[in-house]
Amino acid sequence: MSQARLASSAIVERSGRFLLVRRGNPPAANLFAFPGGRAEPGETPAETALRELQEETGVIGRNPQLFETVELLPEPGVAGSHYLLSVFRVEADDTCVAKAESDAVEAGWFLPAEIFELPVPPSVRECVARLVALRDMSEA
Repeated sequence: MSQARLASSAIVERSGRFLLVRRGNPPAANLFAFPGGRAEPGETPAETALRELQEETGVIGRNPQLFETVELLPEPGVAGSHYLLSVFRVEADDTCVAKAESDAVEAGWFLPAEIFELPVPPSVRECVARLVALRDMSEA
């Protein structure tokens, strides 16, 4: 198996909605996902998450907290698609406006029920389900 490349993504939640982008390039082209991408040399995973969030949506994040790490196995026929993904919960101003930039084709805020109907990678579905369960437990 190929050596995993390092990548990070940012989960930003506002009023029960999560910020997602539709990817324009492989891997995961045309899928909706949390803003994120490959690490640059010398970056920490948290720095990667914040940089990718700003590059793909224009949103400036702060206070990244590691939520989970996921190994994304190679996609058949897609070279360089094996990643070790660090997923961070990130804070952002409630007034920030997200717009698709860089390799993002679309950006928007989605309710969990909407996310479960969108074409998303399994890791995004699992993170959202976990976050909803955590929120439900804290409200109980």
